[in-house]
Amino acid sequence: MAPVSEDEAAAKLAHLEALFADAFGYGPARAAVSLDVDGSVATRGCGVSAEPARFVLASAPGRLEVAGNHVDHQGGRVISAAIGERTWGLAAPNGSGRIRVVMEGFGSDEIDLADVDWAAPHKVETLTSGALVRGMAAVFARDGGALAGFDVATCSDVPPGCGLSSSAAFEVMIGACLEALFGDGPEQREGAGAVPLDPVALALAAVETEQRYFGKPCGAQDQLASACGGVVTIDFAPDEPVVESVALDVEAAGYALVLVDSRQDHSLYNDEFAAIPADMRMVANLLGVSRLGDVSVQMLLDSLAEVRATLGDRRAMRALHYYDEVERVQAQRTALDSDDFAAFLKLVRLSGASSAQFLQNVSLREPGSDEQQPAMLIQSLCAHLLGEAGAWRIHGGGFGGAVLAFVPCERADDFVAAMDGFLGYGACRRVTVGGPGARARRLS
Repeated sequence: MAPVSEDEAAAKLAHLEALFADAFGYGPARAAVSLDVDGSVATRGCGVSAEPARFVLASAPGRLEVAGNHVDHQGGRVISAAIGERTWGLAAPNGSGRIRVVMEGFGSDEIDLADVDWAAPHKVETLTSGALVRGMAAVFARDGGALAGFDVATCSDVPPGCGLSSSAAFEVMIGACLEALFGDGPEQREGAGAVPLDPVALALAAVETEQRYFGKPCGAQDQLASACGGVVTIDFAPDEPVVESVALDVEAAGYALVLVDSRQDHSLYNDEFAAIPADMRMVANLLGVSRLGDVSVQMLLDSLAEVRATLGDRRAMRALHYYDEVERVQAQRTALDSDDFAAFLKLVRLSGASSAQFLQNVSLREPGSDEQQPAMLIQSLCAHLLGEAGAWRIHGGGFGGAVLAFVPCERADDFVAAMDGFLGYGACRRVTVGGPGARARRLS
């Protein structure tokens, strides 16, 4: 897994310094813009403390869901990958007892740590970036972190609303900032350099934040992929998920990864998303457990008549999708380990079909949605343009968002041009996988 390049980090740091100084009136004094900083950090007009501010630069990537659609929240297995695009933050303690955050493109927020209810979820913040900051800070403090007031400026290359987990990248980045600012003893916090992070702990804090504070009943795939980086299989059966690296070199296999944006923002359909884990959980509860992964598919089949009569056919189909999808993920891992990319692609196509037909998370179910099915239309176009030469599937939570396509390299330019032409906008984004996970560095 390649490190974050110094050129990339330097450019983001320069951009964030300007954003930070404009928002808060001070910033790091630097002799040069680079990761290895010479000289001291000076306070510019902070008005809070005469002590020099300690700055940290943190980042976390977005992610691709390679295999395993809507199985993480039920104890299943997935293959997921960090992408090259990242969310970045520049942070420093401010001595004010307040958390102040300015988010490029998403406004600003402030949390008063003197408020007795600051660490509780605020309903008015549901589905906002402010909820993510509050949640990460609250979980950090609850777990023993020496939290104090700080300022943070953020920017991101991860596009929101199209299934690349911009919220998970943001959560994990904030957690990395907190660890770098307050996670170690004072003597360790003073030094410059890379900060060791526990990616699984960071991810689980982010999951709690997204569920309790942001209000989305997510699994842990997105946060683990962002925190850990690379390409990984994640097994959610144990109490603590098990993360293992897996080899996936799409380009070496002769393919390009293209994400096709439906322009239907999946974040606007949280109720549709939430119904899937709720439906699966209802089936699991009828079978006497809390999640489907705790019982066999045979138990479901033995009780199918009762499940259908009590809960209906859609919930039964979603449960069957779970079991078949988990088996597909294992088969995809085997295919990758055996360097059988054709078998892997066939399983991608089967996964996409199962999500569309049985999980039913591709098209919305609200009134009038039969006339607006952009993600399903995109999959139809993928089938027309690629056939069995490639593969495609709904990406992530579904209900809009994006479709992930595996396109032969020699056909990638034509595929992008045709898809953009059919849809009438620049829908296609080529993505690379295997980027580094969460990173934090204290600046001297």
